[in-house]
Amino acid sequence: MLNSVKIALHGKVFNDEVKPHIKRVVDILIGSHVELIVSQLFAKKFTEAFPEYADFEIFRKLDADDNVDYLISLGGDGTLLEAVNYVGKLEIPILGINTGRLGFLATTPKDKIDKALSDLLKKNFKIDSRALIYLETDSKVFGKKPFALNEFAILKTDSSSMITVHTYVDGEYLNSYWADGLIVATPTGSTGYSLSCGGPIILPHSNNFVITPVSAHNLNVRPLIVSDQSVITFKIEGRSNKFLVSLDSKSHSVDSSIKMSVRKGEFKANLITFDQLNYFDTLRQKLNWGLDLRN
Repeated sequence: MLNSVKIALHGKVFNDEVKPHIKRVVDILIGSHVELIVSQLFAKKFTEAFPEYADFEIFRKLDADDNVDYLISLGGDGTLLEAVNYVGKLEIPILGINTGRLGFLATTPKDKIDKALSDLLKKNFKIDSRALIYLETDSKVFGKKPFALNEFAILKTDSSSMITVHTYVDGEYLNSYWADGLIVATPTGSTGYSLSCGGPIILPHSNNFVITPVSAHNLNVRPLIVSDQSVITFKIEGRSNKFLVSLDSKSHSVDSSIKMSVRKGEFKANLITFDQLNYFDTLRQKLNWGLDLRN
């Protein structure tokens, strides 16, 4: 049965401290007769560190014909967000092994690698399906990947002054945000950029978006939670005609003529979870809840 398992690996640059943990992952999978395929972005550093594994198949993108069963993300949350881009509508389950720092999404710590991979190969895990946000524009700004797990953002360029984002929900005028930008975050993304701008934490399966201004000019303008069944549309104004739009780690420069709206994606990101850790455990650990920092 294990002979039929095919796993994709994706990661980023890693240091000598992380190297033994990545080797442990590979050794376990090879010892279990798993077929491995490595992302092109990860392949160079991977083969430099492990020349004995230099003959692995490399992928630039994943297709249904690749018949990948799982994707393992080796890094932090940013690496896992890239993994979601590789998977897209294939909805391949993703296991995030945290070799980085924060790990809201990549929740499997380095000291749990053996147990996690054993459970993965035994199919002793749960699937946590997370909603994506999908961007529609009158030009294909993000090509075939106009989606994100965390958030969509409209931002001023570094040197420009404040921008105005006219915002509509299901065709009804909501507000004109005078700010450095505007974020629309999924529940998953509510612990990311939106949180740092004063947005609330939303539990992962709450079926909502949160609209969060970035450094709003009017202090009475607060984050707003709306249904993820809504379509949110934007018109941008500013002294500069260039603005940045981003979907997680992807960003592009656009001008004010662009027409943009966001809605819930038609497919989801399937994250692999284990019984040892739940979402509330993650919040307490990552946000240091319950600790008396005075001592």
